[in-house]
Amino acid sequence: MVRTRSAELGPSARPVAVPEDIDDVRGSTGHGLVQLPFHIRWSGPPITYDLDRRSDRARVYEQVLREGTDDDVRAYVDVDDLLDLWDELVLPPSVRRAWAGWFRRHRCVELEC
Repeated sequence: MVRTRSAELGPSARPVAVPEDIDDVRGSTGHGLVQLPFHIRWSGPPITYDLDRRSDRARVYEQVLREGTDDDVRAYVDVDDLLDLWDELVLPPSVRRAWAGWFRRHRCVELEC
């Protein structure tokens, strides 16, 4: 059993879902009540989030960006809201770098990682 983290093991080795076409997709839930699927919120009991509340939307974005697939990101994340919440979100460096790259390429916006 490996007892240390490395570039091949641990959170930084996980793929980050950043669908290149997310700016073209208008399928984001965006508002209302949602419960995240088990593959995203796998710890603890189910929670209902109100996406109309900024704090709930931030928690959903954190979980989806860390654990979700491209389809999950398309379903739950609005890139304008993501940009607005950026400084408030608690995200691993690998997720921040991946999304900062997307914003640089698609919106000509430089974000801190």
